Amino acid sequence: MLRKDRLYEVRPINDLKDMLSQSVSLFGDYAAFRQKGLDGQISEITYKEFCADISAFGTALLDLGFSNKKIAVIGENRYEWCVTYLSVVNGVGTIVPLDRELPVDDLQYLLEQSEASAVIFSEKSLEQVDSVMGKLPSVKSWICMDKIEDERFLYYAALLDNGREAINAGSDEYEKTVINPDDPLILLFTSGTTGYAKGVMLSHTNICSVITGVSATVSVKPTDSVLSILPLHHTYECTLGFLTIIYSGASIAFSEGLKYISKNLNEYKPTFLVTVPLLLENVYKKVWNQAKKQKGLKRKLIIGQLVSSFLYNVLGIDIRRKLFKQIHENVGGNLSTFITGAAAIDPKISKGFRKWGFSVLQGYGLTECAPLVTGNRDNFCRDGSTGLAIPGVEIKINNPDRKGIGEIFVKGSNVMLGYFNNLKETNNVLVNGWFHTGDLGRITREGFLYITGRCKNVIVTKNGKNIFPEELESYIKNSPYVAECVVYGELDENTGETRVMANIFPNLEAIKETLKNFANSINTEDIHNLLQEVIKNVNRRIPLYKHIRDIIIRESEFEKTTSRKIKRYAQQLPSSE
Repeated sequence: MLRKDRLYEVRPINDLKDMLSQSVSLFGDYAAFRQKGLDGQISEITYKEFCADISAFGTALLDLGFSNKKIAVIGENRYEWCVTYLSVVNGVGTIVPLDRELPVDDLQYLLEQSEASAVIFSEKSLEQVDSVMGKLPSVKSWICMDKIEDERFLYYAALLDNGREAINAGSDEYEKTVINPDDPLILLFTSGTTGYAKGVMLSHTNICSVITGVSATVSVKPTDSVLSILPLHHTYECTLGFLTIIYSGASIAFSEGLKYISKNLNEYKPTFLVTVPLLLENVYKKVWNQAKKQKGLKRKLIIGQLVSSFLYNVLGIDIRRKLFKQIHENVGGNLSTFITGAAAIDPKISKGFRKWGFSVLQGYGLTECAPLVTGNRDNFCRDGSTGLAIPGVEIKINNPDRKGIGEIFVKGSNVMLGYFNNLKETNNVLVNGWFHTGDLGRITREGFLYITGRCKNVIVTKNGKNIFPEELESYIKNSPYVAECVVYGELDENTGETRVMANIFPNLEAIKETLKNFANSINTEDIHNLLQEVIKNVNRRIPLYKHIRDIIIRESEFEKTTSRKIKRYAQQLPSSE
Protein backbone atom coordinates (compact mmCIF):
# COMPACT_ATOMS: atom_id res chain seq x y z
CA MET A 1 0.00 0.00 0.00
CA LEU A 2 1.44 3.37 -0.99
CA ARG A 3 1.65 6.23 1.45
CA LYS A 4 -1.24 8.67 1.46
CA ASP A 5 0.97 11.60 0.41
CA ARG A 6 2.02 9.78 -2.79
CA LEU A 7 0.12 11.73 -5.42
CA TYR A 8 0.26 11.31 -9.17
CA GLU A 9 1.98 14.01 -11.18
CA VAL A 10 -0.48 16.28 -12.98
CA ARG A 11 0.01 18.95 -15.60
CA PRO A 12 -1.33 22.41 -14.69
CA ILE A 13 -4.17 23.87 -16.75
CA ASN A 14 -5.33 27.49 -16.75
CA ASP A 15 -8.84 26.89 -18.06
CA LEU A 16 -10.85 24.37 -20.08
CA LYS A 17 -9.70 25.88 -23.38
CA ASP A 18 -6.10 25.42 -22.30
CA MET A 19 -6.92 21.87 -21.14
CA LEU A 20 -8.38 20.94 -24.52
CA SER A 21 -5.46 22.49 -26.39
CA GLN A 22 -2.98 20.50 -24.29
CA SER A 23 -4.94 17.27 -24.75
CA VAL A 24 -5.00 17.71 -28.53
CA SER A 25 -1.22 18.29 -28.53
CA LEU A 26 -0.62 15.21 -26.39
CA PHE A 27 -3.30 12.82 -27.64
CA GLY A 28 -4.42 14.27 -30.99
CA ASP A 29 -4.82 11.00 -32.90
CA TYR A 30 -6.17 9.05 -29.91
CA ALA A 31 -9.87 8.25 -29.68
CA ALA A 32 -11.72 10.80 -27.55
CA PHE A 33 -15.13 9.23 -28.21
CA ARG A 34 -16.38 5.88 -29.41
CA GLN A 35 -19.94 5.53 -30.65
CA LYS A 36 -22.19 3.19 -32.59
CA GLY A 37 -23.52 4.07 -35.98
CA LEU A 38 -26.88 3.09 -37.43
CA ASP A 39 -25.27 -0.12 -38.67
CA GLY A 40 -24.22 -1.03 -35.12
CA GLN A 41 -20.53 -0.63 -35.89
CA ILE A 42 -18.37 1.30 -33.40
CA SER A 43 -16.44 4.24 -34.81
CA GLU A 44 -13.97 6.64 -33.19
CA ILE A 45 -13.72 10.42 -33.00
CA THR A 46 -10.18 11.60 -32.31
CA TYR A 47 -9.13 14.47 -30.09
CA LYS A 48 -8.20 16.51 -33.17
CA GLU A 49 -11.65 15.93 -34.69
CA PHE A 50 -13.37 16.77 -31.40
CA CYS A 51 -11.44 20.03 -31.07
CA ALA A 52 -12.18 20.97 -34.70
CA ASP A 53 -15.91 20.43 -34.13
CA ILE A 54 -15.81 22.58 -31.00
CA SER A 55 -14.12 25.42 -32.88
CA ALA A 56 -16.57 25.17 -35.78
CA PHE A 57 -19.67 25.10 -33.59
CA GLY A 58 -18.32 27.91 -31.39
CA THR A 59 -17.62 30.02 -34.49
CA ALA A 60 -21.17 29.45 -35.74
CA LEU A 61 -22.65 30.49 -32.38
CA LEU A 62 -20.60 33.70 -32.41
CA ASP A 63 -21.78 34.41 -35.96
CA LEU A 64 -25.36 34.11 -34.67
CA GLY A 65 -24.65 36.87 -32.14
CA PHE A 66 -24.42 34.80 -28.95
CA SER A 67 -21.15 36.23 -27.64
CA ASN A 68 -21.34 36.59 -23.84
CA LYS A 69 -24.86 35.11 -23.81
CA LYS A 70 -26.27 32.23 -21.79
CA ILE A 71 -26.96 29.09 -23.79
CA ALA A 72 -28.95 26.16 -22.40
CA VAL A 73 -28.35 22.55 -23.44
CA ILE A 74 -30.98 19.82 -23.02
CA GLY A 75 -30.46 16.27 -24.13
CA GLU A 76 -29.34 12.74 -23.44
CA ASN A 77 -25.67 11.84 -23.08
CA ARG A 78 -24.16 12.11 -26.55
CA TYR A 79 -21.24 13.52 -28.49
CA GLU A 80 -23.15 16.66 -29.58
CA TRP A 81 -23.85 17.51 -25.93
CA CYS A 82 -20.10 17.48 -25.21
CA VAL A 83 -19.31 19.60 -28.26
CA THR A 84 -21.97 22.10 -27.21
CA TYR A 85 -20.66 22.36 -23.63
CA LEU A 86 -17.05 23.06 -24.55
CA SER A 87 -17.95 25.23 -27.57
CA VAL A 88 -19.91 27.57 -25.31
CA VAL A 89 -17.56 27.78 -22.31
CA ASN A 90 -14.39 28.00 -24.41
CA GLY A 91 -15.23 31.15 -26.30
CA VAL A 92 -18.94 31.97 -26.58
CA GLY A 93 -20.60 32.57 -23.23
CA THR A 94 -22.20 30.74 -20.28
CA ILE A 95 -23.43 27.15 -20.56
CA VAL A 96 -26.65 26.18 -18.75
CA PRO A 97 -27.01 22.37 -18.66
CA LEU A 98 -30.61 21.34 -17.90
CA ASP A 99 -32.21 18.04 -16.97
CA ARG A 100 -34.02 16.62 -19.99
CA GLU A 101 -36.52 14.92 -17.64
CA LEU A 102 -37.75 18.19 -16.14
CA PRO A 103 -41.50 18.77 -16.12
CA VAL A 104 -42.52 21.43 -18.63
CA ASP A 105 -43.29 24.05 -15.95
CA ASP A 106 -39.88 23.54 -14.35
CA LEU A 107 -38.13 23.75 -17.70
CA GLN A 108 -39.86 27.02 -18.54
CA TYR A 109 -39.06 28.43 -15.10
CA LEU A 110 -35.35 27.57 -15.32
CA LEU A 111 -35.00 28.92 -18.85
CA GLU A 112 -36.54 32.17 -17.65
CA GLN A 113 -34.41 32.33 -14.51
CA SER A 114 -31.20 31.55 -16.36
CA GLU A 115 -31.85 34.31 -18.94
CA ALA A 116 -30.97 31.89 -21.74
CA SER A 117 -30.73 33.42 -25.21
CA ALA A 118 -30.49 30.09 -27.05
CA VAL A 119 -31.48 26.49 -26.38
CA ILE A 120 -29.67 23.54 -27.92
CA PHE A 121 -31.71 20.35 -27.58
CA SER A 122 -32.06 16.81 -28.87
CA GLU A 123 -35.03 15.34 -30.70
CA LYS A 124 -35.93 13.35 -27.57
CA SER A 125 -36.69 16.68 -25.84
CA LEU A 126 -38.83 17.97 -28.71
CA GLU A 127 -42.14 17.56 -26.87
CA GLN A 128 -40.96 19.71 -23.94
CA VAL A 129 -39.47 22.30 -26.29
CA ASP A 130 -42.77 22.47 -28.22
CA SER A 131 -44.57 23.18 -24.95
CA VAL A 132 -42.39 26.10 -23.84
CA MET A 133 -40.90 27.83 -26.87
CA GLY A 134 -43.91 30.08 -27.47
CA LYS A 135 -43.70 31.31 -23.87
CA LEU A 136 -40.04 32.39 -23.92
CA PRO A 137 -39.52 35.46 -26.13
CA SER A 138 -36.05 35.95 -24.62
CA VAL A 139 -34.84 32.78 -26.36
CA LYS A 140 -33.72 33.90 -29.82
CA SER A 141 -32.73 30.54 -31.32
CA TRP A 142 -33.76 26.93 -30.83
CA ILE A 143 -31.06 24.60 -32.16
CA CYS A 144 -31.79 20.90 -32.61
CA MET A 145 -28.98 18.34 -32.40
CA ASP A 146 -30.92 16.13 -34.84
CA LYS A 147 -32.22 16.88 -38.32
CA ILE A 148 -36.02 17.16 -38.26
CA GLU A 149 -38.22 19.01 -40.71
CA ASP A 150 -39.29 22.08 -38.77
CA GLU A 151 -38.60 25.64 -39.94
CA ARG A 152 -38.72 26.94 -36.35
CA PHE A 153 -35.36 25.37 -35.59
CA LEU A 154 -31.74 25.73 -36.56
CA TYR A 155 -29.72 22.53 -36.86
CA TYR A 156 -26.48 21.45 -35.23
CA ALA A 157 -25.06 19.81 -38.38
CA ALA A 158 -25.81 22.85 -40.54
CA LEU A 159 -24.23 25.20 -38.00
CA LEU A 160 -21.19 22.93 -37.83
CA ASP A 161 -20.81 23.23 -41.60
CA ASN A 162 -21.24 27.01 -41.41
CA GLY A 163 -18.55 27.24 -38.76
CA ARG A 164 -16.12 25.14 -40.79
CA GLU A 165 -16.68 27.30 -43.85
CA ALA A 166 -16.11 30.47 -41.83
CA ILE A 167 -12.86 29.10 -40.37
CA ASN A 168 -11.67 28.02 -43.84
CA ALA A 169 -12.44 31.56 -45.05
CA GLY A 170 -10.15 32.98 -42.35
CA SER A 171 -12.43 33.56 -39.34
CA ASP A 172 -10.43 33.32 -36.12
CA GLU A 173 -12.66 35.24 -33.70
CA TYR A 174 -13.48 32.12 -31.71
CA GLU A 175 -9.88 30.91 -31.46
CA LYS A 176 -8.70 34.36 -30.33
CA THR A 177 -11.25 34.58 -27.53
CA VAL A 178 -9.44 34.90 -24.19
CA ILE A 179 -11.01 33.08 -21.24
CA ASN A 180 -11.13 34.69 -17.83
CA PRO A 181 -10.90 31.52 -15.67
CA ASP A 182 -12.71 33.23 -12.80
CA ASP A 183 -15.80 34.31 -14.76
CA PRO A 184 -19.10 32.48 -13.99
CA LEU A 185 -19.30 30.58 -17.30
CA ILE A 186 -21.12 27.48 -16.01
CA LEU A 187 -24.61 27.84 -14.51
CA LEU A 188 -26.01 24.69 -12.89
CA PHE A 189 -29.33 24.36 -11.14
CA THR A 190 -29.58 22.28 -7.98
CA SER A 191 -32.45 19.86 -7.56
CA GLY A 192 -35.62 21.53 -6.36
CA THR A 193 -39.26 22.06 -7.11
CA THR A 194 -40.36 25.03 -9.24
CA GLY A 195 -39.33 28.30 -7.63
CA TYR A 196 -36.75 26.75 -5.31
CA ALA A 197 -33.93 25.47 -7.52
CA LYS A 198 -30.80 27.55 -7.00
CA GLY A 199 -28.46 28.47 -9.85
CA VAL A 200 -24.88 27.56 -8.94
CA MET A 201 -22.28 29.75 -10.69
CA LEU A 202 -19.04 27.90 -11.44
CA SER A 203 -15.89 29.07 -13.17
CA HIS A 204 -13.19 27.37 -15.22
CA THR A 205 -10.98 27.61 -12.13
CA ASN A 206 -13.54 25.69 -10.08
CA ILE A 207 -13.81 22.86 -12.61
CA CYS A 208 -10.09 22.72 -13.42
CA SER A 209 -9.15 22.44 -9.75
CA VAL A 210 -11.30 19.33 -9.45
CA ILE A 211 -9.93 17.84 -12.68
CA THR A 212 -6.34 18.13 -11.50
CA GLY A 213 -7.30 17.22 -7.93
CA VAL A 214 -8.92 13.92 -8.85
CA SER A 215 -6.21 13.18 -11.44
CA ALA A 216 -3.61 13.45 -8.67
CA THR A 217 -5.39 10.77 -6.63
CA VAL A 218 -6.73 8.33 -9.23
CA SER A 219 -4.64 7.24 -12.20
CA VAL A 220 -6.45 7.58 -15.54
CA LYS A 221 -4.30 6.77 -18.57
CA PRO A 222 -4.79 7.32 -22.32
CA THR A 223 -5.37 3.58 -22.63
CA ASP A 224 -8.38 3.81 -20.29
CA SER A 225 -12.00 4.23 -21.32
CA VAL A 226 -15.23 5.09 -19.57
CA LEU A 227 -18.86 4.23 -20.25
CA SER A 228 -20.95 7.30 -19.42
CA ILE A 229 -24.21 6.26 -17.76
CA LEU A 230 -25.15 9.15 -15.46
CA PRO A 231 -26.76 12.30 -16.91
CA LEU A 232 -24.19 14.82 -18.13
CA HIS A 233 -26.16 17.81 -16.87
CA HIS A 234 -25.04 16.77 -13.37
CA THR A 235 -21.63 18.22 -12.57
CA TYR A 236 -20.64 14.86 -11.01
CA GLU A 237 -20.79 13.10 -14.38
CA CYS A 238 -19.77 16.15 -16.40
CA THR A 239 -16.58 16.82 -14.41
CA LEU A 240 -15.50 13.26 -13.63
CA GLY A 241 -16.97 11.23 -16.49
CA PHE A 242 -16.34 13.75 -19.29
CA LEU A 243 -13.91 16.59 -18.62
CA THR A 244 -11.42 14.62 -16.49
CA ILE A 245 -11.38 11.90 -19.14
CA ILE A 246 -10.60 14.49 -21.84
CA TYR A 247 -7.80 15.87 -19.64
CA SER A 248 -6.35 12.36 -19.31
CA GLY A 249 -6.43 11.38 -22.98
CA ALA A 250 -8.76 8.43 -22.39
CA SER A 251 -11.93 7.70 -24.37
CA ILE A 252 -15.67 8.06 -23.68
CA ALA A 253 -18.63 5.98 -24.84
CA PHE A 254 -22.26 6.66 -23.98
CA SER A 255 -24.74 4.16 -22.62
CA GLU A 256 -28.01 3.95 -24.53
CA GLY A 257 -29.97 3.92 -21.26
CA LEU A 258 -30.21 2.12 -17.92
CA LYS A 259 -31.66 -1.07 -19.39
CA TYR A 260 -28.81 -1.25 -21.91
CA ILE A 261 -25.92 -0.88 -19.45
CA SER A 262 -25.03 -4.59 -19.44
CA LYS A 263 -25.15 -4.72 -23.26
CA ASN A 264 -23.08 -1.53 -23.61
CA LEU A 265 -20.47 -2.76 -21.12
CA ASN A 266 -19.87 -5.80 -23.29
CA GLU A 267 -19.80 -3.71 -26.48
CA TYR A 268 -17.42 -0.96 -25.35
CA LYS A 269 -15.48 -2.88 -22.66
CA PRO A 270 -14.60 0.17 -20.52
CA THR A 271 -11.99 0.21 -17.76
CA PHE A 272 -13.76 2.87 -15.63
CA LEU A 273 -17.34 3.48 -14.60
CA VAL A 274 -18.57 6.62 -12.82
CA THR A 275 -21.70 5.46 -11.06
CA VAL A 276 -23.98 5.56 -8.02
CA PRO A 277 -24.35 2.98 -5.21
CA LEU A 278 -27.73 1.76 -6.46
CA LEU A 279 -26.21 0.25 -9.60
CA LEU A 280 -23.39 -1.44 -7.67
CA GLU A 281 -25.83 -2.79 -5.10
CA ASN A 282 -27.95 -4.31 -7.87
CA VAL A 283 -24.94 -6.00 -9.49
CA TYR A 284 -23.72 -7.30 -6.12
CA LYS A 285 -27.11 -8.76 -5.22
CA LYS A 286 -27.49 -10.31 -8.67
CA VAL A 287 -24.18 -12.16 -8.33
CA TRP A 288 -25.10 -13.59 -4.94
CA ASN A 289 -28.65 -14.45 -5.99
CA GLN A 290 -27.32 -16.41 -8.94
CA ALA A 291 -24.79 -18.14 -6.67
CA LYS A 292 -27.58 -19.25 -4.33
CA LYS A 293 -29.57 -20.79 -7.18
CA GLN A 294 -26.75 -23.07 -8.41
CA LYS A 295 -25.78 -25.96 -6.19
CA GLY A 296 -22.39 -25.47 -4.59
CA LEU A 297 -21.71 -22.12 -6.30
CA LYS A 298 -22.27 -20.00 -3.20
CA ARG A 299 -19.76 -22.11 -1.26
CA LYS A 300 -17.24 -21.81 -4.11
CA LEU A 301 -17.71 -18.05 -4.19
CA ILE A 302 -17.11 -17.72 -0.44
CA ILE A 303 -14.01 -19.96 -0.51
CA GLY A 304 -12.71 -18.13 -3.57
CA GLN A 305 -13.00 -14.78 -1.78
CA LEU A 306 -11.15 -16.11 1.27
CA VAL A 307 -8.34 -17.55 -0.83
CA SER A 308 -7.94 -14.52 -3.10
CA SER A 309 -8.04 -12.09 -0.15
CA PHE A 310 -5.34 -14.03 1.70
CA LEU A 311 -3.09 -14.25 -1.35
CA TYR A 312 -3.54 -10.57 -2.20
CA ASN A 313 -3.45 -8.99 1.27
CA VAL A 314 -0.84 -11.26 2.89
CA LEU A 315 1.38 -12.52 0.06
CA GLY A 316 0.83 -9.78 -2.52
CA ILE A 317 -0.32 -12.29 -5.14
CA ASP A 318 -3.28 -11.09 -7.18
CA ILE A 319 -5.35 -13.85 -8.83
CA ARG A 320 -8.71 -12.10 -8.34
CA ARG A 321 -9.46 -11.36 -11.99
CA LYS A 322 -8.57 -14.93 -12.94
CA LEU A 323 -10.50 -16.51 -10.08
CA PHE A 324 -13.62 -14.42 -10.70
CA LYS A 325 -13.26 -14.34 -14.49
CA GLN A 326 -16.99 -14.87 -15.11
CA ILE A 327 -17.97 -11.81 -13.05
CA HIS A 328 -15.46 -9.67 -14.97
CA GLU A 329 -16.63 -10.99 -18.34
CA ASN A 330 -20.21 -10.12 -17.46
CA VAL A 331 -19.18 -6.43 -17.23
CA GLY A 332 -17.07 -6.36 -20.38
CA GLY A 333 -13.84 -7.98 -19.20
CA ASN A 334 -11.75 -4.81 -18.80
CA LEU A 335 -13.58 -2.97 -16.03
CA SER A 336 -11.33 -2.40 -13.02
CA THR A 337 -12.49 0.76 -11.22
CA PHE A 338 -15.83 2.13 -10.07
CA ILE A 339 -16.03 5.76 -8.98
CA THR A 340 -19.15 6.15 -6.87
CA GLY A 341 -20.87 9.12 -5.27
CA ALA A 342 -24.20 10.91 -4.81
CA ALA A 343 -25.09 8.63 -1.88
CA ALA A 344 -23.39 6.33 0.61
CA ILE A 345 -22.46 2.80 -0.40
CA ASP A 346 -22.63 -0.11 2.01
CA PRO A 347 -19.00 -0.96 2.98
CA LYS A 348 -19.88 -4.66 2.64
CA ILE A 349 -20.49 -4.10 -1.07
CA SER A 350 -17.30 -2.15 -1.76
CA LYS A 351 -15.31 -4.83 0.11
CA GLY A 352 -17.07 -7.53 -1.85
CA PHE A 353 -16.19 -5.95 -5.18
CA ARG A 354 -12.58 -5.58 -4.07
CA LYS A 355 -12.44 -9.30 -3.27
CA TRP A 356 -13.53 -9.93 -6.87
CA GLY A 357 -10.75 -7.71 -8.23
CA PHE A 358 -12.48 -4.35 -8.65
CA SER A 359 -11.68 -1.02 -6.98
CA VAL A 360 -14.67 0.89 -5.60
CA LEU A 361 -13.64 4.46 -4.81
CA GLN A 362 -16.27 6.47 -2.98
CA GLY A 363 -16.19 10.25 -2.96
CA TYR A 364 -18.18 13.16 -1.60
CA GLY A 365 -19.15 16.34 -3.31
CA LEU A 366 -21.78 18.94 -4.05
CA THR A 367 -22.72 20.95 -7.12
CA GLU A 368 -21.45 24.02 -5.25
CA CYS A 369 -17.99 22.42 -5.10
CA ALA A 370 -17.70 21.56 -8.81
CA PRO A 371 -18.42 18.86 -7.37
CA LEU A 372 -15.65 16.90 -5.63
CA VAL A 373 -14.58 17.62 -2.05
CA THR A 374 -13.11 14.32 -0.90
CA GLY A 375 -12.33 11.01 -2.54
CA ASN A 376 -10.77 7.67 -1.80
CA ARG A 377 -7.49 7.27 -3.64
CA ASP A 378 -6.62 4.24 -5.71
CA ASN A 379 -3.66 3.66 -3.40
CA PHE A 380 -5.16 4.74 -0.06
CA CYS A 381 -8.79 4.17 0.81
CA ARG A 382 -11.17 3.25 3.62
CA ASP A 383 -14.47 1.45 3.10
CA GLY A 384 -17.38 3.41 4.54
CA SER A 385 -15.45 6.66 4.19
CA THR A 386 -15.77 9.23 1.42
CA GLY A 387 -12.00 9.60 1.41
CA LEU A 388 -9.48 12.38 1.88
CA ALA A 389 -9.79 15.99 0.77
CA ILE A 390 -8.54 16.30 -2.80
CA PRO A 391 -5.43 18.47 -3.29
CA GLY A 392 -6.21 22.16 -2.97
CA VAL A 393 -9.27 21.61 -0.77
CA GLU A 394 -9.62 22.08 2.99
CA ILE A 395 -12.37 20.53 5.11
CA LYS A 396 -13.24 20.98 8.74
CA ILE A 397 -16.01 19.99 11.12
CA ASN A 398 -17.84 22.92 12.67
CA ASN A 399 -18.85 22.70 16.31
CA PRO A 400 -18.33 18.93 16.66
CA ASP A 401 -20.23 16.98 19.31
CA ARG A 402 -18.71 14.40 21.64
CA LYS A 403 -18.47 11.93 18.77
CA GLY A 404 -16.72 14.49 16.57
CA ILE A 405 -19.81 14.98 14.40
CA GLY A 406 -20.70 18.41 13.10
CA GLU A 407 -21.43 20.31 9.91
CA ILE A 408 -18.85 19.93 7.14
CA PHE A 409 -17.23 23.18 5.99
CA VAL A 410 -15.22 23.37 2.76
CA LYS A 411 -12.67 25.88 1.48
CA GLY A 412 -10.78 25.77 -1.81
CA SER A 413 -10.60 26.79 -5.43
CA ASN A 414 -13.39 24.30 -6.18
CA VAL A 415 -15.99 26.31 -4.23
CA MET A 416 -18.58 28.12 -6.35
CA LEU A 417 -18.68 31.86 -6.98
CA GLY A 418 -22.21 32.03 -5.55
CA TYR A 419 -25.87 31.52 -6.40
CA PHE A 420 -27.13 33.29 -9.51
CA ASN A 421 -29.18 36.41 -8.63
CA ASN A 422 -29.45 35.21 -5.03
CA LEU A 423 -27.11 37.14 -2.77
CA LYS A 424 -29.04 36.22 0.39
CA GLU A 425 -28.62 32.47 -0.11
CA THR A 426 -25.00 32.99 -1.17
CA ASN A 427 -24.21 34.84 2.05
CA ASN A 428 -25.94 32.13 4.08
CA VAL A 429 -23.59 29.41 2.84
CA LEU A 430 -20.37 31.28 2.01
CA VAL A 431 -18.96 32.75 5.22
CA ASN A 432 -15.35 33.92 5.62
CA GLY A 433 -14.25 31.81 2.68
CA TRP A 434 -15.85 28.62 4.01
CA PHE A 435 -18.74 26.88 2.27
CA HIS A 436 -21.32 25.54 4.72
CA THR A 437 -22.39 22.25 3.14
CA GLY A 438 -25.40 21.43 5.32
CA ASP A 439 -24.01 17.89 5.61
CA LEU A 440 -22.90 16.25 8.83
CA GLY A 441 -19.75 14.21 9.25
CA ARG A 442 -16.60 13.44 11.18
CA ILE A 443 -12.92 13.33 10.22
CA THR A 444 -10.50 10.67 11.46
CA ARG A 445 -6.91 11.31 12.48
CA GLU A 446 -5.80 10.04 9.07
CA GLY A 447 -8.00 12.69 7.46
CA PHE A 448 -10.76 10.40 6.15
CA LEU A 449 -14.22 11.94 6.05
CA TYR A 450 -17.26 9.94 7.16
CA ILE A 451 -20.68 11.35 6.27
CA THR A 452 -23.27 10.82 9.02
CA GLY A 453 -26.27 12.69 7.65
CA ARG A 454 -27.82 15.88 6.43
CA CYS A 455 -28.53 18.77 8.81
CA LYS A 456 -32.10 19.19 7.64
CA ASN A 457 -32.80 15.44 7.91
CA VAL A 458 -31.76 15.14 11.55
CA ILE A 459 -34.57 14.05 13.86
CA VAL A 460 -34.46 15.92 17.16
CA THR A 461 -36.23 14.25 20.08
CA LYS A 462 -38.10 16.07 22.85
CA ASN A 463 -35.05 15.56 25.07
CA GLY A 464 -32.78 17.23 22.53
CA LYS A 465 -31.10 14.06 21.25
CA ASN A 466 -30.15 13.88 17.59
CA ILE A 467 -31.06 10.88 15.43
CA PHE A 468 -29.47 10.55 12.00
CA PRO A 469 -31.94 8.85 9.61
CA GLU A 470 -29.15 7.72 7.30
CA GLU A 471 -27.66 5.56 10.08
CA LEU A 472 -30.95 3.74 10.68
CA GLU A 473 -31.56 3.38 6.94
CA SER A 474 -28.21 1.63 6.52
CA TYR A 475 -29.19 -0.92 9.19
CA ILE A 476 -32.60 -1.55 7.63
CA LYS A 477 -31.20 -1.94 4.12
CA ASN A 478 -28.90 -4.70 5.35
CA SER A 479 -31.96 -6.94 5.24
CA PRO A 480 -32.49 -8.79 1.94
CA TYR A 481 -36.22 -8.13 2.37
CA VAL A 482 -35.79 -4.36 1.95
CA ALA A 483 -35.26 -2.80 -1.48
CA GLU A 484 -35.41 0.86 -0.40
CA CYS A 485 -36.28 2.78 2.74
CA VAL A 486 -36.47 6.26 4.21
CA VAL A 487 -36.48 7.03 7.93
CA TYR A 488 -38.08 10.23 9.21
CA GLY A 489 -39.59 11.81 12.30
CA GLU A 490 -43.32 12.26 12.80
CA LEU A 491 -44.76 14.41 15.57
CA ASP A 492 -47.31 12.67 17.79
CA GLU A 493 -49.81 15.45 18.52
CA ASN A 494 -51.16 13.64 21.60
CA THR A 495 -47.85 13.24 23.42
CA GLY A 496 -45.71 15.90 21.75
CA GLU A 497 -43.05 13.24 21.13
CA THR A 498 -41.31 12.72 17.82
CA ARG A 499 -41.85 9.17 16.61
CA VAL A 500 -39.21 7.60 14.38
CA MET A 501 -40.89 6.08 11.33
CA ALA A 502 -39.63 3.94 8.46
CA ASN A 503 -41.14 3.99 4.98
CA ILE A 504 -40.14 0.75 3.23
CA PHE A 505 -40.34 -0.50 -0.32
CA PRO A 506 -40.00 -4.28 0.13
CA ASN A 507 -37.98 -6.70 -1.96
CA LEU A 508 -40.96 -8.88 -2.84
CA GLU A 509 -38.87 -11.45 -4.70
CA ALA A 510 -36.75 -12.19 -1.62
CA ILE A 511 -39.80 -12.18 0.67
CA LYS A 512 -41.73 -14.62 -1.54
CA GLU A 513 -38.69 -16.88 -1.77
CA THR A 514 -38.54 -17.03 2.04
CA LEU A 515 -42.25 -17.36 2.76
CA LYS A 516 -43.19 -19.85 0.04
CA ASN A 517 -42.01 -22.73 2.24
CA PHE A 518 -44.49 -21.76 4.94
CA ALA A 519 -47.65 -20.87 3.04
CA ASN A 520 -49.38 -21.49 -0.26
CA SER A 521 -50.27 -17.81 -0.63
CA ILE A 522 -48.65 -14.64 0.70
CA ASN A 523 -50.70 -11.63 1.77
CA THR A 524 -49.88 -8.11 2.91
CA GLU A 525 -50.08 -9.16 6.56
CA ASP A 526 -47.30 -11.72 6.01
CA ILE A 527 -45.11 -9.07 4.41
CA HIS A 528 -45.84 -6.60 7.21
CA ASN A 529 -44.98 -9.16 9.90
CA LEU A 530 -41.70 -10.06 8.21
CA LEU A 531 -40.66 -6.43 7.92
CA GLN A 532 -41.64 -5.83 11.54
CA GLU A 533 -39.13 -8.53 12.46
CA VAL A 534 -36.51 -6.66 10.45
CA ILE A 535 -37.25 -3.51 12.46
CA LYS A 536 -37.15 -5.43 15.76
CA ASN A 537 -33.68 -6.70 14.87
CA VAL A 538 -32.55 -3.15 14.06
CA ASN A 539 -34.00 -1.81 17.32
CA ARG A 540 -32.06 -4.43 19.31
CA ARG A 541 -28.77 -2.89 18.21
CA ILE A 542 -29.56 0.79 18.86
CA PRO A 543 -30.38 2.90 21.96
CA LEU A 544 -34.02 3.17 23.04
CA TYR A 545 -34.41 6.81 21.93
CA LYS A 546 -33.52 5.83 18.35
CA HIS A 547 -36.04 3.00 18.16
CA ILE A 548 -38.21 2.86 15.04
CA ARG A 549 -41.79 2.90 16.26
CA ASP A 550 -43.75 2.06 13.15
CA ILE A 551 -43.42 1.28 9.47
CA ILE A 552 -45.26 2.16 6.28
CA ILE A 553 -45.00 -0.26 3.38
CA ARG A 554 -44.87 1.20 -0.11
CA GLU A 555 -46.29 -0.43 -3.21
CA SER A 556 -43.79 1.24 -5.55
CA GLU A 557 -40.24 2.60 -5.60
CA PHE A 558 -39.47 6.01 -4.17
CA GLU A 559 -39.38 8.90 -6.60
CA LYS A 560 -35.77 9.62 -7.50
CA THR A 561 -33.65 12.34 -9.05
CA THR A 562 -31.87 11.62 -12.33
CA SER A 563 -28.75 10.82 -10.29
CA ARG A 564 -30.78 8.04 -8.63
CA LYS A 565 -31.09 9.69 -5.22
CA ILE A 566 -34.38 9.31 -3.38
CA LYS A 567 -36.37 12.53 -3.16
CA ARG A 568 -36.86 12.66 0.57
CA TYR A 569 -39.73 15.17 0.40
CA ALA A 570 -41.95 12.25 -0.70
CA GLN A 571 -40.85 10.08 2.22
CA GLN A 572 -44.19 9.94 4.05
CA LEU A 573 -46.23 8.82 1.06
CA PRO A 574 -47.12 5.11 1.26
CA SER A 575 -46.80 4.88 -2.51
CA SER A 576 -45.78 7.10 -5.41
CA GLU A 577 -49.35 7.85 -6.41
